[in-house]
Amino acid sequence: MHYGLALIGFGGVNRGLVEVLLLKKQILKQNFDIELSIVSISDMYLGYAADENGLDLEALKDLPSEKGALSIFPNGKTESDNDAAICAKATDIVVEATFTNPNDGEPAVSHCRTAISNEKHIVTTNKGPVALFGNELGELAQAQNTGFEFEGTVMSGTPVLGFVSSNLKACTINGFRGILNGTANFVLQQVEGGASMTDAIKIAQELGYAEADPTADIEGFDVMLKVVILANQLLGANLKTKDVIREGIVNISEDKIRSAKEEGKHWKLIGQASINDDGTISASVSPICLSAEDTLSSISGPINAIAFDTDLLGTVMVSGAGAGRIETAYALLADILKIDEMKKSK
Repeated sequence: MHYGLALIGFGGVNRGLVEVLLLKKQILKQNFDIELSIVSISDMYLGYAADENGLDLEALKDLPSEKGALSIFPNGKTESDNDAAICAKATDIVVEATFTNPNDGEPAVSHCRTAISNEKHIVTTNKGPVALFGNELGELAQAQNTGFEFEGTVMSGTPVLGFVSSNLKACTINGFRGILNGTANFVLQQVEGGASMTDAIKIAQELGYAEADPTADIEGFDVMLKVVILANQLLGANLKTKDVIREGIVNISEDKIRSAKEEGKHWKLIGQASINDDGTISASVSPICLSAEDTLSSISGPINAIAFDTDLLGTVMVSGAGAGRIETAYALLADILKIDEMKKSK
């Protein structure tokens, strides 16, 4: 089976996907009988390129980050053309990896709607459209008989949504709690070791864990979106971001963080949601001081972890990389394989 991919956005994640496709080309063919080619790319800075026979992956891997750089490829233009990439006849799967807008989810929401409306499958790592409009987009995709997959929105390449749907499908999930932002976790660990909060954030930025503006990570906005996605997808909720109580880590005193460590405890930024007795959902993001016995207490550095409260198995925890270019690109590939499996089963 062959699929033509249209990449919307060509930053770190979709560049990582190019590397993954080059690395796994033979395995995909031998083990899954699947061939993937990139038939178009649209990027607001790099421009646009399209070739129904597939763009040169080696050339894409080495593409410089220069304005209009895609114009050197077939049908290349210095300006982006998202609709042309999404709606092209050669496009089977749209890979949406633009920036996350936590307020209205644009432009990614429009990309998703356009793709689904044109009966294109879509995979995305973009938290905005899934957190804000995930249920709506899911219903639209189901009506159009198209795939809408977004594993990479929660813990990068570490499977969470797929793990629950495949391995816990006979369990009732009563709630979850987790460390869902590696940057905040790294910063807290640095403060434990003696750094000031300001210096810890600077170190995280120098190592590439934090953006130039670290607000989304440090103030809990990133985790808030992930909590909404998890609650809506796994607990059957219909939460909006305003329904999640949110508090970041900047108001915890450095002395309090270090004193806790001396007592064998650790401050963590915890995102959680649970089903109440009346069926309502409570959700929050807040710093919590965990005892050494807590399953999440030992999660260190930029690692993520989530613990599910289940009826049959008790607490089940999944831990792994929560960020990274190649790791997140792997989530896209896993979602593409899921779409392929769905098509072949029909």
